[in-house]
Amino acid sequence: MFDIHRVEIDWGGRKLKLETGRIARQADASVLAHYGETSVLATVVAAKSAKPGIDFFPLTVNYQEKTYAAGKIPGGFFKREGRPSEKETLTSRLIDRPIRPLFIDGFKNETQVVITVLSHDMENDPDILSMVAASAALTLSGLPFLGPIGAARVGYIGGEYVLNPMIDEMTESSLDLVIAGTQDAVMMVESEAKELSEKTMLEAVMFGHRHFQPVIDAIIKLAEKAAKEPWDIKLPDKDKYKAQVKEIAEATLRQAFSTAEKQKRNDLVAEAKKKVVEGVTIPDDPSEKVLLMDTFKSLEMDIMRTDVVKTGRRIDGRDLKTVRPIVSEVHVLPRAHGSALFTRGETQALVVATLGTGEDEQFVDALEGTRKERFMLHYNFPPYSVGETGRMGSPGRREIGHGKLAWRAVRPLLPAHEEFPYTVRVVSEITESNGSSSMATVCGASLALMDAGVPMKAPVAGIAMGLIKEGDEFAVLSDILGDEDHLGDMDFKVAGTANGVTSLQMDIKITGITEEIMRIALDQANHGRMHILGEMSKALSGAREELGDYAPRIETIKIPTDKIREVIGSGGSVIREIVAESGAKIDISDDGTVKIASANRESIEKALHRIKMITSEAEVGQIYKGKVVKIMEFGAFVNFFGAKDGLVHISQLAPGRPATVGDVVKEGQEVYVKLLGFDDRGKVRLSMKIVDQATGKEIPREEGAEPEEEMHRERPPRRDREGGRGGDRRPRRDRD
Repeated sequence: MFDIHRVEIDWGGRKLKLETGRIARQADASVLAHYGETSVLATVVAAKSAKPGIDFFPLTVNYQEKTYAAGKIPGGFFKREGRPSEKETLTSRLIDRPIRPLFIDGFKNETQVVITVLSHDMENDPDILSMVAASAALTLSGLPFLGPIGAARVGYIGGEYVLNPMIDEMTESSLDLVIAGTQDAVMMVESEAKELSEKTMLEAVMFGHRHFQPVIDAIIKLAEKAAKEPWDIKLPDKDKYKAQVKEIAEATLRQAFSTAEKQKRNDLVAEAKKKVVEGVTIPDDPSEKVLLMDTFKSLEMDIMRTDVVKTGRRIDGRDLKTVRPIVSEVHVLPRAHGSALFTRGETQALVVATLGTGEDEQFVDALEGTRKERFMLHYNFPPYSVGETGRMGSPGRREIGHGKLAWRAVRPLLPAHEEFPYTVRVVSEITESNGSSSMATVCGASLALMDAGVPMKAPVAGIAMGLIKEGDEFAVLSDILGDEDHLGDMDFKVAGTANGVTSLQMDIKITGITEEIMRIALDQANHGRMHILGEMSKALSGAREELGDYAPRIETIKIPTDKIREVIGSGGSVIREIVAESGAKIDISDDGTVKIASANRESIEKALHRIKMITSEAEVGQIYKGKVVKIMEFGAFVNFFGAKDGLVHISQLAPGRPATVGDVVKEGQEVYVKLLGFDDRGKVRLSMKIVDQATGKEIPREEGAEPEEEMHRERPPRRDREGGRGGDRRPRRDRD
């Protein structure tokens, strides 16, 4: 019934198994992949023909995690998986980026790759296995895919590179690098690093490339057993309209690609396109219109790319290494905790930093379990930033991906939570865009965080590198424009400090690049990054020493764990009362760490005082302010130390014994008391008469007065003191 084929290799100390022919047999191809006890199913389905008039390759990659893979039931009301999580979106992009360039040019059949996590062993992250499974399924499918690709994760622990480190090992690693590529070249890199050198990063990339070669060999071995026949693809004649388009549009396009201003350049390109549409006669067929526009785009690419490679001059007149003019500004929003406006050429990011408390942390519900995230970075790309109208709404895959890239670049520079106990959110609003808005976000985020007073380890900046490769000739471009990204071969983003790299992301549109090109790109990026850091320092070179006027202050104290219950109170009654009275936010951890936050120092002091009164022990001899809570015939009970009550005996209410307690105090009255001590039963004894009730200060003893201890001690009746009956009033000499 089943025609099952399997391959198995030892990879990074664990078994990698690839199987096909048992599950999802109606898909064009399916592969069940296992690594350790993590399992994923990858399927590929493509339409048999392209939709008429489609002018792009409609590839969709969907990575999905099922909670049953980790033995969990989804949270929430509906109890089933819902919209994709951030992890699922980012992994979908991670798989898409290396496989998309490997489909043959001109293939436009709708294609869907679905990867489902079926089992998760909490040791091996499913993302690498998913890339391998997707590559294997595409290779088996018969689609015009120029793979297979391999993929790997590289860690750097104790000065050594580690292949596919386990999840718990990543906490010790100063590098998290994901790489994918073919047998000959690197296709994609995504990484986060703790200020590592360019040399270390390049060696990590090449280490990963070497060590995923056995995976490619295994996929080829499986394909030899189970691959389907290649599809018969009929591609259009690319040269059909080439001569006509060149004659009509070349002059205008050359003028466009020597115009520095983006809007004027776009207008000239639109003018050239209009001339072509009006000047070339084509059949009334949507596919012919697509072919004409593809020919026009090819001419655009030829003009721009040839000029750069031959002359070393770029669209806006720069040479290959020059960075566009930079203007850095901070504190541009008066009420924000920290803000920056970073402008580089025609790319601009308005970045805002907001400080919060523990209750502002993001809860992330992942297969590995629920965790808290105290640093968030959100990237927004509104259509006005490129002078267009468009959809406004929840963030798309691109916005999530760009935000995560900037997050990776900045996070290694944040202070430890013990040093800076704040939750931090950064929002980047891209207000203008002409290339590398994600790297503008990195620069703006660094400035905004320092403006907010976040003690970053060092400022961080980013730069996007490009590549134009024609045959054996190539040119690496620093700080690329949008058109250079769109018409070029590589988008290589590098972020870091003056000390090293913190993030690296690379996407290739051709079939890969060599180690030599990567080395040149990294070296050129280093020079560009140093220049950008210098320009940023003109606005702010380090974190401000004080937080902004509107930022919350956080006071941290430690209380005994057995006092936590008292501070919280029954059903949270006590802590709610403290919050209501003080106006401060209070967060209590299980280890007794209490964080009190407010922009108002007085609010913090009020909350701090209440908590200390509850958790501290009263000291004999100290004076406290309290409130009369109950009146009895023999004295008044005063709440004087948080939840503590004590008795002021009628003899200690005022100088001279009052007739009644009510003559001196009333319930609810605030009074000052001195703690005299504790009786034999541990009951608190207080005194009011030795404290000035107006000032709260102790009344000085007059010369010759009884010692304080004698004055405080309650005396027995006279008869007890003299050993006789109270009615015997005779002089001592008579009694003797």
